[in-house]
Amino acid sequence: MQRVMLRSKLHRVTVTQADLNYEGSCGIDQDLLDAADIWVNEKIELYNVNNGERFATYAIPGLRGTGEISLNGAAARRAQLGDLLIICTYAPMSEDQARDYKPKVVFVDDKNKIKGMK
Repeated sequence: MQRVMLRSKLHRVTVTQADLNYEGSCGIDQDLLDAADIWVNEKIELYNVNNGERFATYAIPGLRGTGEISLNGAAARRAQLGDLLIICTYAPMSEDQARDYKPKVVFVDDKNKIKGMK
């Protein structure tokens, strides 16, 4: 049997931009993508800490070192600038793999700079 497990998480990042007229997606600082092992165009689940919204889109690269978290297209309606988000990816794996798997969890400061990892 396969289980869908948390693969990576960006914990409590701050929304820095929103563009309703952009094609779609979530722009994420390349440093954060690298740290969490999130690939460009990978599906991401987003959870808005401020209003409880939960939604999905895909990741695109933001400018490295800027702390960018930009919601684009329809996703821009799900959060306001300054809202805190939890961004997750999940992966199916066998029960044997899942028992020992440790997801990448990235913690950031109020400027979306990495302050720790687990």
